[in-house]
Amino acid sequence: MDEEYDVIVLGTGLKECILSGLLSVDGLKVLHMDRNDYYGGESSSLNLTQLWKRFRGSDTPQENLGAIREYNVDMIPKFIMANGLLVQTLIHTDVTKYLNFKAVDGSFVYNKGKIYKVPATDVEALKSPLMGLFEKRRARKFFIYVQDYDEKDPKSHEGLDLSKVTAREIISKYGLEDDTIDFIGHALALHNDDDYLDQPAIDFVKRIKLYAESLARFQGGSPYIYPLYGLGELPQAFARLSAVYGGTYMLNKPECKVEFDGSGKAIGVTSAGETAKCKKVVCDPSYLSDKVKKVGKVARAGCIMSHPIPDTNDAHSVQIILPQKQLGRKSDMYLFCCSYAHNVAPKGKYIAFVSAEAETDNPEEELKPGIELLGPIDEIFYHSYDTYVPTNKQEEDNCFISGTYDATTHFESTVVDVLEMYTKITGKTLDLSVDLSAASATAEK
Repeated sequence: MDEEYDVIVLGTGLKECILSGLLSVDGLKVLHMDRNDYYGGESSSLNLTQLWKRFRGSDTPQENLGAIREYNVDMIPKFIMANGLLVQTLIHTDVTKYLNFKAVDGSFVYNKGKIYKVPATDVEALKSPLMGLFEKRRARKFFIYVQDYDEKDPKSHEGLDLSKVTAREIISKYGLEDDTIDFIGHALALHNDDDYLDQPAIDFVKRIKLYAESLARFQGGSPYIYPLYGLGELPQAFARLSAVYGGTYMLNKPECKVEFDGSGKAIGVTSAGETAKCKKVVCDPSYLSDKVKKVGKVARAGCIMSHPIPDTNDAHSVQIILPQKQLGRKSDMYLFCCSYAHNVAPKGKYIAFVSAEAETDNPEEELKPGIELLGPIDEIFYHSYDTYVPTNKQEEDNCFISGTYDATTHFESTVVDVLEMYTKITGKTLDLSVDLSAASATAEK
């Protein structure tokens, strides 16, 4: 271990593994260490025995739940936007060759106590029971504007400068009702609160376009894809990429301690009495707890079921977003469901999660509106974790710390954090202008 590295990465969560892969491809000498004896950190997938050990304190799950090894239960359940940043990163690095994806069946939104398919195009708007006849026409006009909008073509802007006009202003131009704004802002643009309404509309419009383009990619019922065997495959795929480009991996390294010089700059990492020198350290918040601050908490319930979520057209995999206003909350609640169709459970079993930014200290009560939509549940596990963001100045200490995973059930915010960290570490912007048609070949319908 007594070597010098350009970067030492601590923790094998998805963010750290993507960064270690990208930095290795760039030709940097990378050492990647983890205190655990498995890949994935917080974003690992557990089999049934591991799940029971963690949440029930025992090694023996009930036999009626099926084969233990056929379970791959994600600790940070998230779907992948088919045209989004993570897919672009997968293609850019050629990690797609290590993974198999399958399209997700359905994307739904909760409105006035019921679940509805999310309409994402002008054609779907006209068919949606979410809106009355006149509202459908207004929504159709709005969707056509968004579909035709091209940043480089002023003719498509209809006289609006979206870098100055707010999302609220563009919505009022089309006269959309509050319930329509709710599903467009939260289930299409995937904002988790209403702050976006008073920000420039360009991001709002781009997010809706991304959703619609992703939906069109596989002609399926949703814009999302998801790896066979669960998300635990993703960190391992990026770890493999790093190794191909000369990265060194060490698991089960106890008490990884970052060493600093007199001026406070990170100069290495010590574990079990050995020190590896480095120029920069990349890690998750748990490795440098004195350089992060708590900003919130995520509450999550994981459920094993023997049926799909009711009112989702028997979808084997589905996301349902419960917008904050519908529940009288400050942020959205998310439902995620996957099944044996994605090889994450034995035949006939479904894994569902209900997640939210915790606004109380009682997750069982707080997550009830989501849990009530699931129908009968075989087993349920509750867990909460604090969320942290870095407070350090990277240019002063050469430490690059990722933020904790949020409550959303999609990956867009996660990859934004990764790409911003990559730029801070290397001083370069990652060019993700890739041929996305290659992604279509990586996913089954």
